[in-house]
Amino acid sequence: MTLIRQGEHIHFVREEFERRRADAVAELQRRGLRALLMFRQESMYWLTGYDTFGYVYFQCLVLTDDGRLALLTRAPDRLQARFTSIVEDVRIWADGADAQPARELRGLLQELRCGGATLGVEWEAYGLTARNGQVLAAALAGFATLVDASDLISRLRLVKSPAEIAHVRRAAELADAALAAAEKLAAPGAFEGDILAAMQGAVFRGGGDDPANEYIIGSGAGAQMCRYYSGRRRLDLDDQLTLEFAGAWRHYHACLMRTFLIGHADPRLIEMHAACAEALHAAEAALRPGEPLGSVFDAHARVLDARGMRAHRLNACGYSLGTTFAPNWMDWPMLYAGQEVTAQPGMVFFIHIIVFDAERGLAMTLGRTSLVGDSGAEPLSRASIELVRR
Repeated sequence: MTLIRQGEHIHFVREEFERRRADAVAELQRRGLRALLMFRQESMYWLTGYDTFGYVYFQCLVLTDDGRLALLTRAPDRLQARFTSIVEDVRIWADGADAQPARELRGLLQELRCGGATLGVEWEAYGLTARNGQVLAAALAGFATLVDASDLISRLRLVKSPAEIAHVRRAAELADAALAAAEKLAAPGAFEGDILAAMQGAVFRGGGDDPANEYIIGSGAGAQMCRYYSGRRRLDLDDQLTLEFAGAWRHYHACLMRTFLIGHADPRLIEMHAACAEALHAAEAALRPGEPLGSVFDAHARVLDARGMRAHRLNACGYSLGTTFAPNWMDWPMLYAGQEVTAQPGMVFFIHIIVFDAERGLAMTLGRTSLVGDSGAEPLSRASIELVRR
């Protein structure tokens, strides 16, 4: 018989979690908040190690300004919390037609002496539907003042610790393995499903995780998609194959993006790849400590616009990466014009250069993940960015 020990499956030393909790408490106190009500799974995982997809139901992790943690969740996550997190105070709301978890949360908050106080809420959370948000607001009406604190933990998560960076580097290695698996199979007649299986298999064989959203794969007209869609096909003799995917390790992500050319290559596609490579290098050069993140977008846009591709580029060229959960791996902040957040060492960004010429049916993409260092960006992938032709 194997008994579960509290926190036996956490992926950081406890001192790291204590530092994170101290930072969060300090920010609560700075904002004048008695407690933070967390509904974002990313926040719960980062702060305590709690690892679950149970956020699809009502659950809330409470952190008070004196450092106390308490989790309200469903019965299936009682042992999950013990196994994967440092949270010892776990309360369970029972499933049923008359279940009112928001009212039970109010009782927990009363016990934590939060009545009459100002409480921060993660309103922007996949784990808090609009309906549950309305129920929560009604349950706490007259009990406490609620303010939006959706950004509190997200801002603390933005700069990664050395231990987190080690996880990101391992994720990047897994992404490279997935890319190599795709290159090996990409050829006329290849089945997209086999390519996906090989890519994901490389990550799983390396001990990695499911990514926070589906791998993006598309050929033919579908190569111009930058979202996953259902339905697989075989590659034509002359084709284009777009892939956007991530290696995931302990829920930390490192992304790559490529468009492969199959068979005969339209000369315009070769020009588009050269433009993407130049834009990627320019964007990475602009990702420097002390500079606004909007400069990364501006650098990529200048290159593409000068090459006559203004109409074919997007209005953002990437985003932060970290520990994220379904439905997507995109983290805050995004790289777009006017983004005022300042780059700092320890931040991690996926820079993607995407050019879709819908009038000609042509697609070209190129992207990789970089770590902001003391003097500039460090691409974490070891893979070449040369054009892949099969």
